[in-house]
Amino acid sequence: IGNFMLMENPRARIRYIHAEQYVSDVVKAYQRKAFDDFKRYYHSLDLLLIDDIQFFSGKNRTQEEFFYAFEALIANRAQVIITSDTYPKEITGIDDRLISRFDSGLTVAIEPPELEMRVAILMKKAQAENVTVPEEVAFFVAKHLRSNVRELEGALRKILAYSNFHGKEITIEVTREALKDLLTVQNRQISVENIQKTCADFYNIKVADMYSKKRPA
Repeated sequence: IGNFMLMENPRARIRYIHAEQYVSDVVKAYQRKAFDDFKRYYHSLDLLLIDDIQFFSGKNRTQEEFFYAFEALIANRAQVIITSDTYPKEITGIDDRLISRFDSGLTVAIEPPELEMRVAILMKKAQAENVTVPEEVAFFVAKHLRSNVRELEGALRKILAYSNFHGKEITIEVTREALKDLLTVQNRQISVENIQKTCADFYNIKVADMYSKKRPA
């Protein structure tokens, strides 16, 4: 989105940050008594993109400053785009004023990328690291990790670190070893046994009771 805006308007003032960085900026402004500079910068943007807004939870001063920035940007017909790991109303520890503002905008659920897209993302990320990852390795990782781009990036970093540390070429065998903990978790999450245990824990019954014809009292 930011790149598209720059193509349309090379002079556009754009800021893309993680919510943690915004919190850090607020803390620095407080320590340096430089809130005027902080507000002048953030209130003058054409586009503000903040990732993982749920990180603001419980941080009252940060929420207050973001509320003022949000209001100023909207008043100036600027755009504000935020992401979170859940819907606005489900975020806890966030001021109702902000939740109301979030709900007033367009809310879009971003689905996990398809297999081909996951492979392409891995290949592109590897290329950015100046590393050649065999296509079969990219397919192996993409097939087993399906949730989001960050998980793919984290997996790639683990593979590269393991390969460098052990001085081994990146193969499926090396990848399997580098990601064994992650793959174990993934396999456990989708196993029948784990589904049964989760259901049993939720209903406070034994797994054996699920196979019994008798209903627990």
